[in-house]
Amino acid sequence: MSEKELRRYSRVVVDGDEQAPSRAMLRAVGFSEDDFQRPQIGIASTWSMVTPCNMHIGGLAEEAARGADSAGGKGVIFNTISVSDGISMGTPGMRYSLVSREIIADSIEAVTGAEGFDGVIAIGGCDKNMPACVMAMARLNRPSVFVYGGTIKPGAKRRDIVSVFEAVGAKSGGKISDEELLEVERTAIPGPGACGGMYTANTMASAIEALGMSLANSSAQEAVSLDKLADCNHAGEAVMNLIREDIKPLDIMTREAFENAIAVVIALGGSTNAVLHLLAIAREAEVELSLDDFTRIGAKTPVLADVKPSGKYLMSELIEIGGIQPLMKRMLDAGMLHGDCMTVSGKTLAENLAGVADYPEGQEIVRDFDKPIKADSHLAILYGNLAPEGAVAKITGKEGLHFEGNARVFHSEEDALQAILDNTVQAGDVLVIRYEGPKGAPGMREMLSPTGAIMGKGLGKDVALITDGRFSGGSHGFVVGHVTPEAAVGGPIALVENGDRLRIDAESKEISINVSEEELEIRRKQWVRPPSPVRRGALAKYRGAVSSASEGAVTIPPAWDV
Repeated sequence: MSEKELRRYSRVVVDGDEQAPSRAMLRAVGFSEDDFQRPQIGIASTWSMVTPCNMHIGGLAEEAARGADSAGGKGVIFNTISVSDGISMGTPGMRYSLVSREIIADSIEAVTGAEGFDGVIAIGGCDKNMPACVMAMARLNRPSVFVYGGTIKPGAKRRDIVSVFEAVGAKSGGKISDEELLEVERTAIPGPGACGGMYTANTMASAIEALGMSLANSSAQEAVSLDKLADCNHAGEAVMNLIREDIKPLDIMTREAFENAIAVVIALGGSTNAVLHLLAIAREAEVELSLDDFTRIGAKTPVLADVKPSGKYLMSELIEIGGIQPLMKRMLDAGMLHGDCMTVSGKTLAENLAGVADYPEGQEIVRDFDKPIKADSHLAILYGNLAPEGAVAKITGKEGLHFEGNARVFHSEEDALQAILDNTVQAGDVLVIRYEGPKGAPGMREMLSPTGAIMGKGLGKDVALITDGRFSGGSHGFVVGHVTPEAAVGGPIALVENGDRLRIDAESKEISINVSEEELEIRRKQWVRPPSPVRRGALAKYRGAVSSASEGAVTIPPAWDV
């Protein structure tokens, strides 16, 4: 490939007399004469002091730029935003969480497109900025590598952020004192890195690695470690190789690659948010993917990793025994993965895994295939008269596989949380939290505060929760989210009344309300959507553009006629 072909985009910006003003600007930010002849690599950093997940990423971005420079490129660091789910959880601010995914993807696309970068490295460390980075890569389709910022070290007594949410419920239930709650609060988050269980960040890091868009083991490194610094440096080398070999994201993100990602998420017992995000990334990559693909793949993929929130171990402990690479090698050997998928290493998945050693003898974190935690997926896609377009349940089997109870209806997460904490919610209830969907909130808030309180009060097996919102990767218990159509568009969840009998069946994949269609039709005619205080700004724009959760809650408009 010629020098000009390596600079396919940047040469438009810097070559020729007419681009002297562009070069003058770039000289001011540190470009040398030689740099104009190098491929420009945009380093999208999600650094901020908003959250511990991203507080260290500035240094990682600098290391990625050094890697790109040493491999013959010119690294150019730029920032995008991040919001903290853990901080905004349970407040109106959480409405911005999923919205930020679209803003981040848009911003990376805008900067890369405007500046003429020939390749992209994006470093993400929290739930929404990670899929956002890969969504942008799919849109741009320029040689790209994703780097995970890494997981946090465990807090005292193996605590993490979910420990704090559950301690709130335990305090309300009289199980711990004020002093004990404060001690958990002070010790759960020891420093930089993403939440420490197989919550959404670690789930999406694993999914993106399985998808082929990050280097081997990028998902299984602590945020503060020499391994993570090396991962960033190697990403700089890798993106230059991708430019030379002309390997682009859409060469990597095939339908088979998405199937690999889904299978790995299931084997790890990952977050329900993976469903939402993988659908969204696939939509950006113009790959056909639907809820039913999760059911199809889930039927033949067991849950093997005994990790939090439903299991025992933290991501740091999985890292100690080798991360997800040995698991992927086992799955490949068992015919569960497509080995011929290309990856950002420039090699196929099978080539990357060829020399991977198995887990050490005696480890208890990842089960053998003949002794799974669950024989099929914990992510159950449910349909029925309550969710005719689908819903996503996270049921490991520890909570049971069936639940039937009387509806207790709430129009917001805050109202539901208060009812849990003041003992209004009782065993046998099915909590219905509605008007929290993509359009309803707007923004599809996560329900970690209610689910954490339920678990903390010891009601995990006795109370179910369904919502048109979604769940944090830290949520566990008998929970069903992403109910579609959502309440704000008049979906059946809007018609549920207190006392209605609801049934959830993870085996038959059904979710239903025991009310006649005639009665539901009467309620439908009487239904009026509650007014929203949101009238302007990002939330209003999002509400007007966002699609159903069953389609990934994306804001991609219909294609214009050519």
